[in-house]
Amino acid sequence: MKQKLGFTGWLYIIPTLLLIGIFSLWPVFQSITYSLFDFKLNEQQKAGLFINERFNTSLFNETILYTEMFLEEDMTNISAVEDQQKVETFLHEINSIATPFSELQEVIKISSDEREQIELLHQNGTALIGHLNKTYTLTHAETLPLIMEDINNSIIPANFSGLEGYGNVFSDKRIFISFINTLIFTVVSVGLELLLGLFLALILNKAIFGQGFVRTTSLIPWAIPTAVAALMWGYLYDGSSGIVAHFFEALGLVEQSQNLLLSASGAMVSTILADVWKTTPYMALLLLAGLQNIPASLYEAASIDGASKVKSFFTITLPLLKTSILVALLFRTLDAFRVFDLIYVLTGGGPGGATETMSIYAYKLMFGQTDFGYGSVVVMVMFVCVAIIAIIFVRLLGTNLLDRN
Repeated sequence: MKQKLGFTGWLYIIPTLLLIGIFSLWPVFQSITYSLFDFKLNEQQKAGLFINERFNTSLFNETILYTEMFLEEDMTNISAVEDQQKVETFLHEINSIATPFSELQEVIKISSDEREQIELLHQNGTALIGHLNKTYTLTHAETLPLIMEDINNSIIPANFSGLEGYGNVFSDKRIFISFINTLIFTVVSVGLELLLGLFLALILNKAIFGQGFVRTTSLIPWAIPTAVAALMWGYLYDGSSGIVAHFFEALGLVEQSQNLLLSASGAMVSTILADVWKTTPYMALLLLAGLQNIPASLYEAASIDGASKVKSFFTITLPLLKTSILVALLFRTLDAFRVFDLIYVLTGGGPGGATETMSIYAYKLMFGQTDFGYGSVVVMVMFVCVAIIAIIFVRLLGTNLLDRN
């Protein structure tokens, strides 16, 4: 019978819940929020989350300042008195509209009347500048039309896109390619790591001379930081001096050592090999913990009954190692699906996107193109994929690992 948590019990877990909320749930909430907006830092009108229309007073005041200055400088080039009066009237109109915003340097809400005044100012200014450019040779003939456009750009439209970004995912070929690359990398690398890790764990579980030294040295690849390991493998794969690249050429796996990281298949195989080298010891460590929990008496009884080593492995080791295999596969699959640093340092997602995973694609969108809106959509797609993977492992492998009872 389950016992309900009392007030004291909740006091103990509140700090944990706060940490989970701050470091886990809040970033997810932020990503969901960004994914609902067309949020781009490199576009002035989209560099924020605007559900409703806004007005950029800083841009407007700067634009008005240059408009007045340039028109006053060009007054000497305008000979007709009538046109001079039009310019003075326009400057007066600018002054009357800009005065309420002259002390502001922020993005604010504006009324519909103020919006109409600003749009009318833009239309009048555009028409006046067009007329003056046709009639006279102005000093700022090329600059003034651009400045007029900035008056209109001061009005920031709402960039709330809702689920539109998620709809764009289905027509984005690049995210499909990055998903396939991620899937290939995850399945192949984790599969090899499981086989090699299980083999290594069986060796480490034997009572051999220097067992402690062997276990320690086998964990060295996993202890090396991923970025450092990627740089090291980058030197080994280097076409001019890399040992591994020349070894592959000698075996006939690649035509030229220089092509190892310059071909799609070669780059993918290279990243998988580097990942397998680094994380196989981690897989072995998890499986070794499971092997050490299997009683030796079971193997003794099987040996007495005449079971061979192979039969004991399939009838005793694998069934009793099922939970450890699940944990190892779950951790490594989730980690491999979110791979970033190894591939980013080694290939940067190249050549031609052949090794570009979903995490690298999201990074390029958000920090390369400063498109945080669609980049967050890609991140949320990854989040859903990771959740599905976790559910599949827990449900389909028939374990009650998460059951408290």
